[in-house]
Amino acid sequence: MAARRASRNLVAPKKELLKYYRDMLLIRRFEEKAGQLYGMGLIGGFCHLYIGQEAVVVGLESVAMEGDKRITTYRDHGHMLACGMDANGVMAELTGRIGGYSKGKGGSMHMFSKERDFYGGHGIVGANVPLGAGLAFSDMYKGNKNVTFTYFGDGAANQGQVYETYNMAELWKLPVIFVIENNQYAMGTSVRRATKSSSFWERGTAFSIPGEQVDGMDVLAVRAAGQKAVKHCRAGKGPYILEIMTYRYRGHSMSDPAKYRTRDEVQKIREERDAI
Repeated sequence: MAARRASRNLVAPKKELLKYYRDMLLIRRFEEKAGQLYGMGLIGGFCHLYIGQEAVVVGLESVAMEGDKRITTYRDHGHMLACGMDANGVMAELTGRIGGYSKGKGGSMHMFSKERDFYGGHGIVGANVPLGAGLAFSDMYKGNKNVTFTYFGDGAANQGQVYETYNMAELWKLPVIFVIENNQYAMGTSVRRATKSSSFWERGTAFSIPGEQVDGMDVLAVRAAGQKAVKHCRAGKGPYILEIMTYRYRGHSMSDPAKYRTRDEVQKIREERDAI
C-alpha cells in the first residue's frame, strides 16, 4: 500500500478521538454480527462486509455538515452507520423485516434514508458515480454549500462512466467529492493485475480535477484530507478526488473464500495497520 501513516503530525481532542473509536468499533462489531447471522442463514442474498475499512467513512463523516449527501456501492453498511442511521433498522433490513430501511425488500445492497441524506447502496459497479454527480448538481442549482460524497472502489475506477462523470463534474464545477476506496482487490483480482497505472486519483488531472492519495487506515489522515476536499467544493471550485488506500479483511462477499491472497498478508495488515 503506497500511502503511509501521517497521524504523527495530526492531532485531535481526546473526546473527538473517542468518538472516532466508538464509531469505528460500532461498524466493526455490527459487521462481525452480520457475518455471523449470514452464516446461520438469517441473512439472504449478497452480503459485503466493511471490516478493515472503517476509518474511511468515519473520517469523512467527521467533516460533513447538515445537508451533505452520500451515495455508495454494495459495501454500504458502514456508510449507513457512520452517517447516523439506526443500527437496528439496518440489521432489520438485512434480515428481511418490515422494520428495515427498505421495509425488508432491499436487503444488504439497497437501503435508503432521505432523513440522513443517504442515497444508497447500489449493486451495479460504477452506476452510483453519475448519480452522485446528479445529487451535487441539485445542490449547485439550489445555491447551497452542500457537497456529495460519492464512494466507489478500485474496480469501479476502471469503468467508463466514471470518466464521463469526471468530465461533466469539472465542466459544471459540481460540489462532489469522488471517494475511491482502494482496498487492493476488485473481487478476486488485485489492482496490480488489473490496472496499468494504479494511482487512480491522478487520472483526474486529465480533467483538471485536483486530488490526492490518503492513508485509509488512519482516521486522522482521512479527516485531514476530507477537510481539504470539502473546503475546495464548498468554495465553488468544483469536484475533488480522494483515493483512500484501505484494506478489507474479509472476502469480497460472504461467499468469497479469498484464496487469491495469503493469510499472512491479511494478518500483517491487521497487526501493523488496523485503524481501530
